[in-house]
Amino acid sequence: MNIGFAGTPVFAQAALEALIQKGFRVSVVLTQPDRPGGRGMKLVASPVKQTAQQHGIAVLQPASLKLESRYGDQAKAAQQALMQADLDVLVVAAYGLILPPWLLSLPKRGCINIHASLLPRWRGAAPIQRAIEAGDRDSGITIMQMDQGLDTGDILISQAIDIDALDDAASLHDKLAALGARLIVQALDALEQGSLKGTAQPTDGVTYAEKILKTESALDLSLPAEQLARQVRAFNPFPGASIELPGLPEPVKVWQACVIDQACDQPSGSVLAINQSGIDLATGQGVLRLLTLQRPGGKRQPVGQFVLGYQATSPLGSRNV
Repeated sequence: MNIGFAGTPVFAQAALEALIQKGFRVSVVLTQPDRPGGRGMKLVASPVKQTAQQHGIAVLQPASLKLESRYGDQAKAAQQALMQADLDVLVVAAYGLILPPWLLSLPKRGCINIHASLLPRWRGAAPIQRAIEAGDRDSGITIMQMDQGLDTGDILISQAIDIDALDDAASLHDKLAALGARLIVQALDALEQGSLKGTAQPTDGVTYAEKILKTESALDLSLPAEQLARQVRAFNPFPGASIELPGLPEPVKVWQACVIDQACDQPSGSVLAINQSGIDLATGQGVLRLLTLQRPGGKRQPVGQFVLGYQATSPLGSRNV
């Protein structure tokens, strides 16, 4: 079976490496163009491209797949190369570009997507983050036959995993990447054997995972502490939750926080305690304790280190209420 692969980040890299290790023939890879990165902002190849190059797999990097666009020449060159590749199936995982109809219909057995949610819940761009933010108890991987809708195709394989109380977007991403890698191998084995069957998605339970925006990072302390703690976990590592603290000129990043079980009758936003255990803040409902923080231009610090400098600059000084 002749396989193409479309993906860009580490999530997709795990699946590509699994296919290669299991001996599947991956003849061509689609991935996003190299992006500036690092201190020198030099062009950096995507994780998927790096793996493809290590294994001598042909790489295509069009800026768009739309034939009628400003990058139409790149799209047409990619189309020609993919037609010559004569693919049986295209595996897609976090590619980052919309697949147009010409590509969806090009492989003999279509395009199969690795999606990081239990469809139809959390269709769209940010299923991992939105599941944590919403307080979901589980997530999972859906292997899906792609169609022209937004994550609307038939379900081929689906498997759930628990979202642990301490999971953030980074840890849940890693768990789902490993699961996706296992399930795509299982799916392609079944495809070769002729036993891979699709089931239409339910019409009930559809939700959409909107793209995470940097503007969402600021914590609104009028919200309940439980919701804020989930946002901290959901936005780690991107875009990182942020908060303004008295006495500091700029917001600080909050990388870890928890809810404290104590009564609070102070207005939301009030600083209740600053000590080695945490910075406790009144919220719209309950108390939020900040545990790991980062000043602009600085390093992440456990709160015990952070408060040593903060107490010196804060007009509140050392406070333990």
